[in-house]
Amino acid sequence: MSDDYDLESGSDPATIAASAPEPTDRDTRANPPVYAVGIGPGNLEYLTPRAERAIREVDVVVGFATVVEFVADRTDADLLTCGYRDEADALETFAERVADGERGTAVLMGDPNHSGYQFVGKVQRVVDRSVRIVPGISSLQLAASRTRTPMEDTEFVTLHKSGPVTAGLERLARAVGDRHLLVLPRPFDLMPGDIAAFLLDRGGNPDLEALVLEKLTHEDESIHRFSLAELAERGGGDGRDDTSFSDLSVLAVRRTVSTGENAPTEGEP
Repeated sequence: MSDDYDLESGSDPATIAASAPEPTDRDTRANPPVYAVGIGPGNLEYLTPRAERAIREVDVVVGFATVVEFVADRTDADLLTCGYRDEADALETFAERVADGERGTAVLMGDPNHSGYQFVGKVQRVVDRSVRIVPGISSLQLAASRTRTPMEDTEFVTLHKSGPVTAGLERLARAVGDRHLLVLPRPFDLMPGDIAAFLLDRGGNPDLEALVLEKLTHEDESIHRFSLAELAERGGGDGRDDTSFSDLSVLAVRRTVSTGENAPTEGEP
């Protein structure tokens, strides 16, 4: 199978995943769907029972090796693991097995709806079944809880994807100060410090509170607090050694606190 989309020219597999609503249960009764399952932020206490069942009750599971390893002991299914280089081959094998009548599930970290539509679209493109998303708990939801940034007052942007991200950065620039921001950075060229520097350059208040939340729900979870200006000083570079933050990070920038609003308290809620 050739992976023939060109993200730089705007052809994005995420558009396939978002092209139409999912079919109803009645529509899939005769031909069971493939599942795209969010496994949560990495701590299996956050794996939902529905997600676990979709992993356990199938014949074959496909996903990136770093994702599959979290749920390997929760299923007897055959595991097809991949990285970016052999992703197309793994998905082709997965599609062939589904076409032969096997039940299949694709696994993604967190919740597919937050940063996984490109992978969902790739799965949907190759299989001869409908694809049904089983949502998971995302590190984004954990970050919203830790930073007390209600989703209805928040601008969320994922930069953790292939292809152009200019539109997402512009959305952040328009919202900074007026709404809370929750951002999934892109390792390693658009990390929290780089995003903070961009927001400052676009007129963001240097005194806004910025929090970098790393490895949420893991044993080595950590939360770092800065002003936007302080965080911007940690930008620059595009490699793992150029940043002090993990690739499992969420950036939160709290909006300007209006008179009468309470500032966030120290520590976890």
